[in-house]
Amino acid sequence: MKIDLRSDTVTKPTPEMQQAMWQAEVGDDVLGDDPTVNALQEKAAALFGMEAAIFCPSGTMTNQLAIRVHTQPGSDVICDKYSHIYLYEGGGIMLNSLSSVKLLDGDRGRLSARQVSEAISPENDIHSTLTRLVSLENTMNKGGGCYYDFEEIKAIRKVCSDRNIPLHLDGARLFNALVETGETPLQYGETFDSISICLSKGLGCPVGSLLLGTTALVQKAKRFRKVMGGGWRQAGFLAAAGIYALDHHVERLKEDHGRARAVGAMFAQKAEIEEVFRVDTNIVIIRLASDLSEVDYVKKLAAAGILAVTFGKNLVRFVTHLDFTDTHLEEMEKRITSL
Repeated sequence: MKIDLRSDTVTKPTPEMQQAMWQAEVGDDVLGDDPTVNALQEKAAALFGMEAAIFCPSGTMTNQLAIRVHTQPGSDVICDKYSHIYLYEGGGIMLNSLSSVKLLDGDRGRLSARQVSEAISPENDIHSTLTRLVSLENTMNKGGGCYYDFEEIKAIRKVCSDRNIPLHLDGARLFNALVETGETPLQYGETFDSISICLSKGLGCPVGSLLLGTTALVQKAKRFRKVMGGGWRQAGFLAAAGIYALDHHVERLKEDHGRARAVGAMFAQKAEIEEVFRVDTNIVIIRLASDLSEVDYVKKLAAAGILAVTFGKNLVRFVTHLDFTDTHLEEMEKRITSL
């Protein structure tokens, strides 16, 4: 039995999701007449109380479209130094938007309103870039799946509103946060100018992310999506998976979180593990003893049939998901114990 915890992107569509996909009515989305894509976009926008949404192949694209629409060449984006938009999107802020970044050192990747306020560029300094976007990430990948206190988000929103700066959310795993905190999509839709949500992580879809915002923002994003080669045709087969996931796979994310805590507890018992980061959602990060190589440790795990990824010096990451069941968890405990 292979135990694959490299990411929650490794999931396969469930039989029920596959059935929904093959039964989908489709059209040409570039021409705007794929009814299932349109239904998914309308459903997601309504869920968050936002005006519109656009369906894209990846979360990198939805984030980059938001940045491209909100900024202008020579401006800057405020984000944490461990943000996905900075570390894992191929330099897209520079390449796609000709913008710079202001990297802040948050609490496990979470920014404070004070940090944001102090980082905003002065409007009257010709030597400086102009701050045109603040971007938050929730949950925070490099922070071990931690999530924001919503009161801090609201404080950041006020800072941005007072300075007329848009606020974007990289919500690739936002639903993981929501099932833990009890907050609602509507609260987030009221707070952010744009939100990116991923369907192919914990929600279990094969492909796809959505960018939510105003009608005007989405229309601009649609133009840039085409420029980036992201216009697609009969995408309704994939959109049907998204509709199914939003209807059936949100609440079950709590199961992934419970199993992630169990995985963390397993490694906490191992002598070679110096630290297990606090497990808040479905991401487990372990810190190895300083004399151990993360590369070698991942190879050792792979030899035991457990797949994980290196995540920095002495760090290894595991991500639970809907294809990681209690049976896998029990088997993993046996293998870890004997490792």
